Amino acid sequence: MDSDPLPTTSPVDPAPPLRVLVAVCTYNEIENLPELTERITASLPQADMLVVDDDSPDGSGHWALDQATRDPRIRVIIREKQRGLGTAIRQAFLFAIEQQYDYLLNLDGDLSHHPETMPELLAVATGDPQFDVVVGSRYCPGGSIRGWPWRRRVMSRTVNRFAVSVLRLPISDCSGSYRCYRVAKLAEIAPATLESEGYSILEEVLVRLRSVGATMAEVPIEFTDRQRGSSKLTFAEAIRSAKQLLSLIKFPSNSTRDQA
Repeated sequence: MDSDPLPTTSPVDPAPPLRVLVAVCTYNEIENLPELTERITASLPQADMLVVDDDSPDGSGHWALDQATRDPRIRVIIREKQRGLGTAIRQAFLFAIEQQYDYLLNLDGDLSHHPETMPELLAVATGDPQFDVVVGSRYCPGGSIRGWPWRRRVMSRTVNRFAVSVLRLPISDCSGSYRCYRVAKLAEIAPATLESEGYSILEEVLVRLRSVGATMAEVPIEFTDRQRGSSKLTFAEAIRSAKQLLSLIKFPSNSTRDQA
């Protein structure tokens, strides 16, 4: 007697590859941007890179435009009438949402963040469990800072203690910009409505994400103070950011406080 034929199964289509964007906001970073771009594209060759430049007098944006003609992974936005980290990061968020990326990684343009850590942040974000935000942290166990004077360390620690205790954020480094975001979760907070124009956007986006139930994790990093170029953080900007931080207390908490 012939045996019954084995059932046939349809092949399962593999999941499409993740679309990943790495965003760098620049102003007068021509001394750092070429090396940074090379290290980013080497560390995450499958990712696209977005440079949001505030029409740098030193030609940073125009250098990036020239590179974009040679490398299809590079995108460039030059903002001619705007300036400031807050609005530049907001521009990167909106671009990632409009272009339907899955994940957005953000890091500083001065080589203080090592791009070689990006695969680890992305792996934690996409692992089991998955997280909506993964922060490259100077202050979690294993994290460190190299090259900062004591005044800068005290100011940073004070801001982060405020964010953890008063804003009830579930991570230890709330003022660093080295992060990996799930873009779908960013879309839930409508980035166009973010109010901060300066450095306080880094805390504001976490507060807003917490209010919609985002899960967060940290990966320890070594932060190295810039070796070339000058810092954009002025005393006036620090005061303005402090005032904007106080305004964030109004947002409700809806966080599960997950942490790695």
